[in-house]
Amino acid sequence: MNILILGSGGREHALAWAIRQNPKCDRLFVAPGNIGMAPLAELAALDILSGAAVVEFCAENAIDLVVIGPEAPLAAGVADDLREAGILVFGPSAAAARLEASKSFTKEICDACGAPTAAWARFDAAEPARAHIGKTGAPIVIKADGLAAGKGVTVAMTEEEAIAAIDEAFGGAFGDAGAEVVIEEFMSGEEASFFILCDGVDCLPIGTAQDHKRVGEGDTGPNTGGMGAYSPAPVLTEAIQEQVMARIVRPTVAEMAARGTPFQGVLYAGLMIQNGEARLVEYNVRFGDPECQVLMMRLGAQALDLILACAEGRLADAEVIWADDHALTVVLAADGYPGSYVKGSEIRGLEGLPADSAHMVFHAGTAEKDGRIVAVGGRVLTATGRGALLTEAHARAYALADAIDWPEGFYRRDIGWRAF
Repeated sequence: MNILILGSGGREHALAWAIRQNPKCDRLFVAPGNIGMAPLAELAALDILSGAAVVEFCAENAIDLVVIGPEAPLAAGVADDLREAGILVFGPSAAAARLEASKSFTKEICDACGAPTAAWARFDAAEPARAHIGKTGAPIVIKADGLAAGKGVTVAMTEEEAIAAIDEAFGGAFGDAGAEVVIEEFMSGEEASFFILCDGVDCLPIGTAQDHKRVGEGDTGPNTGGMGAYSPAPVLTEAIQEQVMARIVRPTVAEMAARGTPFQGVLYAGLMIQNGEARLVEYNVRFGDPECQVLMMRLGAQALDLILACAEGRLADAEVIWADDHALTVVLAADGYPGSYVKGSEIRGLEGLPADSAHMVFHAGTAEKDGRIVAVGGRVLTATGRGALLTEAHARAYALADAIDWPEGFYRRDIGWRAF
């Protein structure tokens, strides 16, 4: 079959790597992709936010399945346009994608179905938001209501930090995404990620991971899109996973179906676990990045079979075959990230690095210029290792990261510290 992946980051590189291994995949396209994906797929210059453009490309290239990587095309309704054109697609409708595109919508769904989450309030102006903070105090969490590329969340430990976050959001730092804010109760505990495929009716858990959101070692500094991850997450025991499915995921999916907006795709539940109890932090409606890299390393070729079962509504008969293994990924980011950073620096040392089921460097923000690989993003590469033990996966990932010659980049040395 001919398959098109939409996106250009490390997540999409990992999806392409796993899908390419499956014999069902005849031709693989990635739009727009990046230079690291070129050995795996045909790269296509395509406006992935335009449903009409994607549908036209599918018709011209006899595409059988479209896998949508990032959240923006989902929120823009690209999956709706593909379904209307009769093209098989992995990803939720724009209405269902509101589970990520609007923090307040997710809170309303949780309230309606009784899913445990933080207490919350929504504001569309700065002054009442400041007054709310004055009443509740800190620590407290401030979130831009809309999509802010993973950067619209502030965990404020003081009222001053919280007020600054309110002023930042309503001052236009996140564009339309910050026109409304959700202020949440601060939840203590250990955070982890749980990934579940949903076909509108049935749900299939496909893995757990822990991300490292903060830019600095010891989980310090500002939030980022993610500086590293590992899978599985020890804190998400079988018992807690069953609890989450019963109290959070299945009620959410049932509520969405009852509203006439069934959810089809991957539901990424960010959870806070304390004293054996889980509460929902937020939903994403696509694979996380860099969590996707560790999941795809562990799933391999079966990822395509699971994606197909989801897209075709066959999850009731699907199962995940897990090896007793671990994966860990380290993000190499440009100096200055998540603030301003310089683009165009050359990356050396990528040639000759191992690329197999235990070692992969996935590209995110890279391009080719005059025969050289250069950095064009904030998060640029993800060095990923897999092993029977987490220590083996850790050693392999860091050996890859250490072998890359890029003085203008940096990475955390403590990915996986909670598990260790």
